[in-house]
Amino acid sequence: MVKPVALSPQARAEALTRMGERELDVLVVGGGVVGAGSALDAVTRGLSVGLVEARDWASGTSSRSSKLIHGGLRYLEMLDFRLVAEALKERGLLIQRLAPHLVRPVPFLYPLTHRIWERPYVGAGVLLYDTMGITSGTARGLPHHRHLLKRQALQEAPALRSDALVGAVQYWDAQVDDARHTMNIVRTAASYGAHVANRSRVTRFLRQGERVVGALVRDLETGLEVEVRAKQVINSTGVWTDDTQSMAGTRGQFHVRASKGVHLLVPRDRINSRTGLILRTEKSVLFVIPWGRHWIVGTTDTDWDLDKAHPAVSSKDIGYLLEHVNKVLVTPLTPEDVEGVYAGLRPLLAGEAADTSKLSREHLVAHPVPGLVVVAGGKYTTYRVMAKDAVDEAVRNLDEKVPESTTQDVPLVGAEGYRALWNARYALAAESGLHVARIEHLLRRYGSLVHELLALVAEDPSLGEPLPSSDDYLRVEAVYAATHEGARHLDDVLARRTRISIESWDRGVDAARTVADLIAGPLGWRQDQIEREVDHYAKRVEAEREAQHQPDDQTADAVRLGAPEIVPLT
Repeated sequence: MVKPVALSPQARAEALTRMGERELDVLVVGGGVVGAGSALDAVTRGLSVGLVEARDWASGTSSRSSKLIHGGLRYLEMLDFRLVAEALKERGLLIQRLAPHLVRPVPFLYPLTHRIWERPYVGAGVLLYDTMGITSGTARGLPHHRHLLKRQALQEAPALRSDALVGAVQYWDAQVDDARHTMNIVRTAASYGAHVANRSRVTRFLRQGERVVGALVRDLETGLEVEVRAKQVINSTGVWTDDTQSMAGTRGQFHVRASKGVHLLVPRDRINSRTGLILRTEKSVLFVIPWGRHWIVGTTDTDWDLDKAHPAVSSKDIGYLLEHVNKVLVTPLTPEDVEGVYAGLRPLLAGEAADTSKLSREHLVAHPVPGLVVVAGGKYTTYRVMAKDAVDEAVRNLDEKVPESTTQDVPLVGAEGYRALWNARYALAAESGLHVARIEHLLRRYGSLVHELLALVAEDPSLGEPLPSSDDYLRVEAVYAATHEGARHLDDVLARRTRISIESWDRGVDAARTVADLIAGPLGWRQDQIEREVDHYAKRVEAEREAQHQPDDQTADAVRLGAPEIVPLT
């Protein structure tokens, strides 16, 4: 079992120094789930690896997904059996072996609205879905689907209107906190020896003739620049793929289009149900997903060609989701019920289809110029396969023989021993003085790393207290985010290491100063920096709220851009 390393400020500075000292085998550009996965894949093959990200780990698409680890039932209807089978295998690996502390089963109810043909049609599809999961060899721990009469379905989900269904099929998938999962992949890669640095932007690629031989990386925190030499560079920048490609002076062999997916969070008591829901819309499907004390309602699927860093949510987006979910609810949701919102951009491989909902979720790997590999497309669930394919392409051009990928047998930090600790949670509670509900919360977020947090609480019992207006999260989690999880700014803690920015009515404004004070010491902030961080966060929330009242993408985007980045990307 690898010893976890802390993604501390000191470790980040050292990683940047190390990247500039000698030529790496692989430099990965982009700290989303695919980039993180590529770094882990490469370093566990015995290669020397660097990973850089211009903003924070998972700050783009990989923190703004539907939080589902799933095969994708609708891809069965599109007859994309290979993609579904691949995703179901990955789902099982994550639940059983790779990240059992972060990925867990979740039930969904599919309401039936037609009496004769729909049940056998949907039932056959869900049966195939379950069967493909079983044949993947990794379906242990997930219940099989079941058919429900109307009365049984309404017992599971009393929130449904009686006239909105004639029966239902219930099946199981899985969910994950995507930002925490991505950060844990980064931390696992670092524990195996990868040099990782967020807030570090590639400003240009280094060339020798036609060949890419590395990149010039600017530390956005200090302004210092590092020349990072590498035998192979992997571009895994998602919706920024085309922008990154342009630095290599090549058009690329494919293009990526961004599709905006909007999600709403509403309090759990607004929808009376013991199960998630999956509903058909005229374009796609709509999920109602259990998420702690909330439901996530999403998602939309619309073309987006505005600011990629902060896709804005408009009143039109919110109205669309509420309109569709209210068609089946006894008590309709109103805009006042919406506690949090977020939007992510799916990186879709551009084809002939004009509608983004028809573009491919398959991934592609290309080698547009010597020394540069590009990976794009795909879906969150299959990140490990995408990473493996990208590294396979990169090592094909290395002189020495490189071992095959091993990541299907590499648990993430926190996974080893998680189930045993879960069984011992009452003993942990008694030993630590925290309520068992607090221990369960910590185990589901940190797994076997929980001992590191409990040690901090033992040193300073005040860290066991909850954060203001964010009772689910403890003060120790803010400190740990800065000392062990690579958080560099207030936004990193409130939006990604925790989910306070979307899970509290004030979106984290009340907790902001307390969190800033807690992380100031580990990050070396003076009082003026604390004030700047708190002020920036308040302006970000204000801009997001104002954007939600705008009628369309253009006006919402213009308002959201009123709150600039805490660290400029230039």
